[in-house]
Amino acid sequence: MLLEIKNELTEHIIPFWKKLRDNEYGGYYGYLGYDLKLDQKADKGCILNNRITWFFSNAYTLLKDPSLLDEAKHGYEFLRDYCIDRVNGGVFWSMTYDGKPADSTKHTYNQAFCIYALASYYEASGDREALQLAYQLFDIIEEKCMDDLGYMEAFNERFEAVDNDKLSENGVMADKTMNTLLHVFEAYTELYRVDHQEKVKKRLMWMMDVFAEHMYNPTLHRQEVFFDREYHSLIDLHSYGHDIETAWLIDRGVEVIDEAAYTEKMTPITKDLTQNIYKTAFNGHSLANECERGKVDTTRIWWVQAETVVGFLNGYQKDPSKKEYLEAAEKTWDFIKEHQIDKRSGSEWFYAVTEDGAPDEKRPIVEAWKCPYHNGRMCMEVIKRIG
Repeated sequence: MLLEIKNELTEHIIPFWKKLRDNEYGGYYGYLGYDLKLDQKADKGCILNNRITWFFSNAYTLLKDPSLLDEAKHGYEFLRDYCIDRVNGGVFWSMTYDGKPADSTKHTYNQAFCIYALASYYEASGDREALQLAYQLFDIIEEKCMDDLGYMEAFNERFEAVDNDKLSENGVMADKTMNTLLHVFEAYTELYRVDHQEKVKKRLMWMMDVFAEHMYNPTLHRQEVFFDREYHSLIDLHSYGHDIETAWLIDRGVEVIDEAAYTEKMTPITKDLTQNIYKTAFNGHSLANECERGKVDTTRIWWVQAETVVGFLNGYQKDPSKKEYLEAAEKTWDFIKEHQIDKRSGSEWFYAVTEDGAPDEKRPIVEAWKCPYHNGRMCMEVIKRIG
């Protein structure tokens, strides 16, 4: 598995995303259809470009190939010069192909992903300007994206609250989401790991308290997903991919802050999430998407499969008696290799396939959410963990 996954990273994913580089207007192209036709004038999602910058930064830190640092710098300069609002602060939702705001929404989730990218680029490059920008966004999240209970979601460009249509799904409009909290946590973990500021550590501990007390449902052995302002769950929804991703990301945060009280508090939760996902959603070769009101969506989404590999590998490493987790990671990689990876020249991974592996031809290969963050990270995590 290790050799195959390293090859997937270096011979497939990295070369694919290098070809998405826009040398005329900056950043990376925003859309490649299922038909493999590139739209050079599509809007460029800032989440997409944040994640690409994060990906190349981490790939350089791992592999030390100077061309990867050049790609990371290219992504960073687009974020710095175009995606960050120099008037009101914060990161826009999307840009036109030539670098003008296309959607000026400021979403907490997106601010977090820019911090994630900037912290990783700082680690790769040593450029302190990137670190300074990361802390500016940290301050914006803490000062402008919170109410008295936690992180809110969506704002206009002046940071006045608007409906959270970007991260609300399944027929609800959420005031708070597990997904946003998870990725603020992930971004702050990276920021604290590269610079160790006490104010970031305090927020990480606070977020773990929120996860334990509001997101995690010990009766159902899962996280709730969508909430009103006071953290009342809005829908009976079990997001399998987010649970397995959360398990390893919280374990990573616990390791980074290195506080015994939080290791004791959070480890039983992450073990419970992993065990329940294995029991409930893993069918022997791959992971279903979610279960809404008792109805399982069996679609195999690219990011869910990638997080499944890391999540089960992490679960096995935390408890080597759980050999079934290691086998599940290996079986999921076999499914990815056979079905999720698009074998066509000039493509990458399918966005979605059926449980039997038939691709969804309505889904593009690249768009605002479809990026090298999950599958690239899976490759790098496997290399670092067992390489």
